[in-house]
Amino acid sequence: MRWSKTVPYVGYTGTKAMFSLAKKFLGHVLPGVIRPIHILWNQMIGFVFIVLAVVFGARLVRGHEPVSLELAGGVFVLLIAWFGVSSFWKARKISKS
Repeated sequence: MRWSKTVPYVGYTGTKAMFSLAKKFLGHVLPGVIRPIHILWNQMIGFVFIVLAVVFGARLVRGHEPVSLELAGGVFVLLIAWFGVSSFWKARKISKS
């Protein structure tokens, strides 16, 4: 079979060359994809923790529990709220870098 001059010959490149090209491609594409996903993940987790803090805080204010349970519940609400706020701070830090 004779090749036409209009159809270029496509040769097979070596396996190492293909892996090298794939590695370069992923090295350029993955950081641009992973960074926004990481920011979004931290924002979603922060939102969930803040919603939990608000829900449990509202239940704590409405409830008539013994003082020891109110104290433990208050510490829990503050801890969950801190996790939520720090998650948003981390997402902001990632977006600025």
